[in-house]
Amino acid sequence: MKFNFKVKSHNKWIQLLLKMPSLFLGFILFSIATLETVYSNLGVAPWDVLHMGIVYNTHLTLGEISQIVGLIIIFISCFLGIVPGIGSIFNMYFIGIFIDFIDKLGIIRTPNSIPERFFMLLFAIVLTGFGSFFYLRVELGAGPRDGLMEGLVKKLNKPIWVIRGFIEISVLIIGYFLGGPVGVGTLVMAFLVGFSVDTAFKIGKYDSKTTNHMDLIKMYKFFTTNKNLT
Repeated sequence: MKFNFKVKSHNKWIQLLLKMPSLFLGFILFSIATLETVYSNLGVAPWDVLHMGIVYNTHLTLGEISQIVGLIIIFISCFLGIVPGIGSIFNMYFIGIFIDFIDKLGIIRTPNSIPERFFMLLFAIVLTGFGSFFYLRVELGAGPRDGLMEGLVKKLNKPIWVIRGFIEISVLIIGYFLGGPVGVGTLVMAFLVGFSVDTAFKIGKYDSKTTNHMDLIKMYKFFTTNKNLT
């Protein structure tokens, strides 16, 4: 879903709007996946351990905590030199909205049996993979947490796996001491989410290595110039 820069202004708005269905489908899949991991009662992903830990110690909802943490991360990433895209900002805001809305519907509940709970967890992992694909393919900016990882990789000049591991272990420990739900599901997600995302990328023929996400600065130039951005 590449942008064509050499078109008239109103056509550029159309290009942007045509990306919204895929972007928001990704957000919805992410939101459902998050709630399914929570209601599986098997443990959640490291960031959600932190989110749930804060939820248990405040009067805020999971969606609201996700928004607040995401906003803080965006500000930190900006100081690290990572300019967010409109997709990054929408990610921070709308996933929190969708999490709370879907949760209030009461359609996701904890299954009675352990096998059913594991199936729910595995299905959530699949949804996470395809959620990543649908929102990243539009190239409007990665999520706040991925932006933080990218910023630290550039600042510290360390491999991605080192930075990602450090971040996720750190938030996991903090979340654990706040009472966040750590369990076998946390371990399962640590091993399988990457595989799920990679599989979804291959099915959708999306190559993250050649992707050029449009941050807010590039978006400004997109609407004010007819030249391709490099």
